[in-house]
Amino acid sequence: MKSYAYYQLLFSKPWKKISLIMRITTVLMLILFLQVSARSYSQNERTFSFDFNSIRLGKALILIEKQSQYRFLYNNKVVEAGLHVNLQVKDASIDEVLHQIIPEGLTYQILPNHVVVILPAGEHVQVVRVSGVVRDSAGHPLAGVTVKIKGTSTGTVTDAEGRFSIEAPDQNAVLVFTYVGYQTMEVPVSSYTAGQELAITLHQMTSALNELVVVGYGTQRRSDITGSVTSVPEYRLSAQVPYTNVLQLMEGSVAGMQVSQPSAAPGRSANILVRGVNSINASTSPLVVVDGVPFSGASNDINPNDIASIEILKDASAMAIYGARGANGVILITTKRGATGKPVIHYNVYGGLEFMAHELTPMNGPEYIQKNITYAQQAGLNPIDTVRNASEKPNYYAGRTTDWIKEVSQQGYIHNHNLSISGGNEYIHYYLSGELLKEIGILKGYQYHRASVRANIDANITPWLTIGTSSYYTSNNYDGGHVNLTLAERQSPYGQEYNPDGTYAIYPMYPVGILFPNPLLGLYEPVINRANNLTGNFFLQIKPFIKGLQYKLNGSYSYMPSRYDDYTGRNMGDQIGTAHVNNSESKSWLVENILTYNRDFGKHHVDLTAVYSAQKDQNFYSNITGQNFVNDQLSFNNIGAAKVITASSGYSASTILSQLIRLNYNFSNKYLFTFTTRRDGYSGLGSETSKHGVFPSVAVGWNIADEKFMKPVRAVNALKLRISYGTTGKSSISPYQTLTTQGVVQYVFDGVTTIGFLASNLGNSKLKWETTTGTSIGVDFSLLNFRLNGTIEVYKNKTNNLLLRRQIPIITGYSSIWDNIGKLQNKGLDITLNTVNIQTHRFKWETNLNISINRNKLLQLYGDNKDDIGNRWFLGKSLYAVYDYKMIGVWQVGENHDVDPSAKPGYLKFADINGDGVINSSDRVYLGTSLPKWTGGMINTFHYGQFSLSVFVQTFQGALKNNPTLDWADQAYVYNLPRDVGYWTAENKSNTRPSLVYSNPRGYGYPSKDNFTRIKDVTLSYTFTSRMLQNWHLHDLMVYLSGRNLHTFTKWIGWDPETQNDGGSGYNPYDYPQVTYFILGINIGL
Repeated sequence: MKSYAYYQLLFSKPWKKISLIMRITTVLMLILFLQVSARSYSQNERTFSFDFNSIRLGKALILIEKQSQYRFLYNNKVVEAGLHVNLQVKDASIDEVLHQIIPEGLTYQILPNHVVVILPAGEHVQVVRVSGVVRDSAGHPLAGVTVKIKGTSTGTVTDAEGRFSIEAPDQNAVLVFTYVGYQTMEVPVSSYTAGQELAITLHQMTSALNELVVVGYGTQRRSDITGSVTSVPEYRLSAQVPYTNVLQLMEGSVAGMQVSQPSAAPGRSANILVRGVNSINASTSPLVVVDGVPFSGASNDINPNDIASIEILKDASAMAIYGARGANGVILITTKRGATGKPVIHYNVYGGLEFMAHELTPMNGPEYIQKNITYAQQAGLNPIDTVRNASEKPNYYAGRTTDWIKEVSQQGYIHNHNLSISGGNEYIHYYLSGELLKEIGILKGYQYHRASVRANIDANITPWLTIGTSSYYTSNNYDGGHVNLTLAERQSPYGQEYNPDGTYAIYPMYPVGILFPNPLLGLYEPVINRANNLTGNFFLQIKPFIKGLQYKLNGSYSYMPSRYDDYTGRNMGDQIGTAHVNNSESKSWLVENILTYNRDFGKHHVDLTAVYSAQKDQNFYSNITGQNFVNDQLSFNNIGAAKVITASSGYSASTILSQLIRLNYNFSNKYLFTFTTRRDGYSGLGSETSKHGVFPSVAVGWNIADEKFMKPVRAVNALKLRISYGTTGKSSISPYQTLTTQGVVQYVFDGVTTIGFLASNLGNSKLKWETTTGTSIGVDFSLLNFRLNGTIEVYKNKTNNLLLRRQIPIITGYSSIWDNIGKLQNKGLDITLNTVNIQTHRFKWETNLNISINRNKLLQLYGDNKDDIGNRWFLGKSLYAVYDYKMIGVWQVGENHDVDPSAKPGYLKFADINGDGVINSSDRVYLGTSLPKWTGGMINTFHYGQFSLSVFVQTFQGALKNNPTLDWADQAYVYNLPRDVGYWTAENKSNTRPSLVYSNPRGYGYPSKDNFTRIKDVTLSYTFTSRMLQNWHLHDLMVYLSGRNLHTFTKWIGWDPETQNDGGSGYNPYDYPQVTYFILGINIGL
């Protein structure tokens, strides 16, 4: 049956479409390879046509270089600046061209690799071929290092092994080695000994201000950036940090970004906020852009091993480049690409075991019995039942107990295999990768499989035309039913786990505990849960014969089908059988026209970007439910066998049309100015208002350290002040919310089933953009010879015309309507510090520290200066409010409780806030918010020789949330309780926990501080030296041992302060404990 199901899936319509796309892509790639390869062998046979009139010889040589693969090598003193030449040729060879333009007194010589040397007549080239290898300070080879002969345009780049070979005209030449992020190095050719390899070591520029970063539609030096752009630390992206989800890499490592992991279940993603919550009902998730194209899939669709860099755009100036889609912040992900050199194969593999990070232990048998006896005494019951359920008594009398947490648990494990090949030549660069991931969770039934492939190709068709692709396919598999952790912790230790026939008992605590079925029943449930993403991104880049001008066309298409099928049968307590078949697919296409102009005019630098883009998103779903099956064998595979079948389907589409212009200007690299404006149109906005919005921003920067008056201050290596102000928009609501729609319903009229209509959505044709205006002031600095680098930023963002789902009287036939109403504010402080604490010849200790402080405030709501208590929205307070009674203790025996007449000894005691002498709903107050006051992260990395030890600590402080673990309501005599919670008795006089008979009549939420500090991960690695690798014929080799979630410091009572628990629904992935991982990995390069 399984193989037949796979056969059906393989030849289903979506897979036929995927197969066709993949075959077409393969053919195009093959043609591309053949075409580019053919070009590389035809260069010497090319002919050229030129028409030059009285231009400088140097400029003529530059024009020839642009239209050919030839590179000219000469001394500027030999080729005089004032020497002008004329050239009119058609279909001439390179020799014919050079004969015409090389004047008397000069000669030329064509060397291998298309190098042409120009020298005085009568002299001959005494070529010195220099070869060598370039490494970093740790001994790792550096690929893509530019090696040039000083004073000329002749050069090469190192291959994937860091090797290079270049021909110098004589021993007096000087080689210049340059690489982004590293100090430039000059080496005289005279220092080279023939027959030996020149060993070059480049040292990093520890000032982050000199690095190139992605800023959206381009790159900039960090020193030239005027907006707020933060990079994820390079260590977090290395292959020695084994995370399965790209968002997990960023947790706790970026100032101004809050990443939370509500569930540690395999394959589950994270929630993310950038500089606070800036909307109430609209989406608050940031835009994700992968390789310059907005990303439509899930975060699990991105293989972390493919990522080269991640930048976060946080302020209006930086985000404005993406307009309405970037209002919640932008995450720019750049994947790896090939470099010039021979192919390099990397195989990265890791595997490890998983354990519960912390177990919330239920009461054992004797503790459970004592709990029941105490309850009966406090409730005045007679006689006292030590166990209440008939199904418990056999085990109780036999002295048998069940550890339900152990029964639902298993040994978890994870392993990942990632294979990539990269390389290229002067015509084509490629990076191809494939990944297989398998994770088996620590709770039975939870699993996650992922398979992905990626192809990144860049091809230089001509000197002015480049084309390429960044395409990938990801398959996510979450199949299988699973256990329920919350039900497990509530089962009686004497409960009946199995029936006499060996099947799971449906109700272990029968008959009283029928609300709490067997937590293992989910293992009987067949579930198909899969999601796929096939995305093709293609680009075409043209460099016209205008210096600094470039045109780029981006095209992207994504197809994302998903499937969820399940069946509950009689062995799960469903006596008629219920099946669900759910299918959905999303399609998205994007076209962007990008024109850039980048020129220097003396000390003036201008960088102009213009964009015109269009995007369309389409979604379709179909759901079928079948009930009343004759047996459980048919399941969802034959849903037509159900007696009652219901179905539904739906379709939605939306379009975005955008225009953008951005100007970056700097004078003398000291005074910086950026202006951006974007116009977005969204089809989902109201028909009686403009569907378009214009969102401008402006920013200025000042590199203070470059001023003359700062030169004497040697402790300051770099210092930049930047200020930005701008507006972004938001339209992140579903399509058709501005339309009034009706739904269909079946009803019986006069004995006949008829289709009727009923109110569905009340539209608002005047719905418009939600806008956020923000100001940000930041200081970037490098001090003490680049030993201390950092950024300090303050910001204030105000959101107007909030997209709010407003409640309206139900008598209208509708319960709510989307409206633009209210104002919200976020202000805060972001601090990032990078320090080199100790550095010797063999030992180095460096620290990365980030701190984020955010204050959220609701400024205006309905215009009547009143709070919305029902939704927990309070003017002048933060969102995600905790609004409840203020607990001041527990009523003790003999205390006067006239203020709360219904109270008894052991009941919770609340404060009489308004002083009216009675406890009621008017005494509820704003207690706090589940948003933290501050978060932070610190990475300490220690290097000794080839060893490296990294310790990452994350902290989350100042938040408050309700704790369902502490609330047993009226069920204390029905189910088991956690051992650590405790309860009041007349003897222990607890002042924090109520009695067992306390039924929580006021619905108190037990708000508790969920502060925590976690040792997030510790990694010890060893990198083998190049000398050792040469003997083994390897490119690189590293082994590492990593531990994650090793310990959490917290006063929270429960499974984990970060994860969520919903109280026991059988299919909620949040019912999952935090996980500790111990992982061993190896990265091999061939």
